[in-house]
Amino acid sequence: MFMKKINVVGTSGSGKSFFSKQLAEKLGVPYLEMDAIFWKPNWQMSSDEEFFANLSTALERDAWVLDGNYNRTRPIKWKDVDTVVWIDYSFTRTLIQAIKRALMRVMSNKEIWPGTGNTESLKKLFSKESIVWWTIRNYHKIKRRYEADLNATDYSHIRFVRIQSRRQAKEFLASLDGVEHRVGCSGS
Repeated sequence: MFMKKINVVGTSGSGKSFFSKQLAEKLGVPYLEMDAIFWKPNWQMSSDEEFFANLSTALERDAWVLDGNYNRTRPIKWKDVDTVVWIDYSFTRTLIQAIKRALMRVMSNKEIWPGTGNTESLKKLFSKESIVWWTIRNYHKIKRRYEADLNATDYSHIRFVRIQSRRQAKEFLASLDGVEHRVGCSGS
């Protein structure tokens, strides 16, 4: 299996970042996080113009693992992508993971994206903007979107990998042993 440009997708709390970092390390390619590209200090959002330009610049590399959804960026991120890995765990597992992650971020008060100063707070955790509430509201919508993408002719150039359990995630990563030597090579 040859992969150079991979987008790992799935709803918040699904484990995209954890999996993406492991995949990037396994392949020996840069890990890129869309949230880090999008969010500015003090929880300020980038304008689409700024976000799209920054994302385009980040994707100018020969190989990468991109972690994130941002549906409106598909024309940019899926233009040259060869593989989309969809982390599609159950609603219950995803919600539990989202809650655990949010609570750990609140307790650690650790900056989420370097240079932004953005941290989770109890106030944010219980607000309408909470990532937990976002997961609850959007889980099924995101699932339907990616199910439709699997057979969409617009994306026939993309290899889709659907991972529905931690066991499948581990098996997928294990199947890549030795692949890092081929990443970035033309003609493989």
